[in-house]
Amino acid sequence: MDYLKDPDAIYRKSFATVRAEADLARFPANIADVVVRMIHACGMPAIAADVAFTPGAAALDAGRPILVDARMVEAGIIRRNLTGDNPIVCTLDAPGVAEDAKTKQTTRSAVAVEKWLPDLAGAIVVIGNAPTALFRLLEIVADGAPKPALVLGFPVGFVGAAESKEALVENSSGLDFIALRGRFGGSAIAAAALNAIAGAGA
Repeated sequence: MDYLKDPDAIYRKSFATVRAEADLARFPANIADVVVRMIHACGMPAIAADVAFTPGAAALDAGRPILVDARMVEAGIIRRNLTGDNPIVCTLDAPGVAEDAKTKQTTRSAVAVEKWLPDLAGAIVVIGNAPTALFRLLEIVADGAPKPALVLGFPVGFVGAAESKEALVENSSGLDFIALRGRFGGSAIAAAALNAIAGAGA
């Protein structure tokens, strides 16, 4: 079979194809790089139309914690690009989370967000799975919790995903964000967005 085998050539052709097929005209250069990598992660140039963002988004300072809602997001982050030794924190399986979720009659993902409080100020939040995690983040920040520097909002699904991202877009707490409106999202897209911000390039 005749197919492209050279890894560098595949990489270059992939991103060139994304840039040729996606409408990136409304994005500043730094956000466009993030959108390109998101598209590369899912193979759908059309998602560019549903990306919402604030102008201050797309920065990753050295040492800032990266708070993720799922192990799949953590697994997708290219650690070698985190030149500032940014710790990646996932509290989904932290002690007491499952028990608290039962007591509070909510999801583990929502309770796990509450465990972020010691690291939340100035952090990068990456949500690629659970709408309840994004809803809870918005609630605790509105109630006075420290503000993260950036929220990457990509929860996926049919219950609460679109609504949680609209709540992020409309937030009154002054949060900087990049989000993908609608039901589509997922851990791969969330990790890809973080990788672009960390300097993976596109």
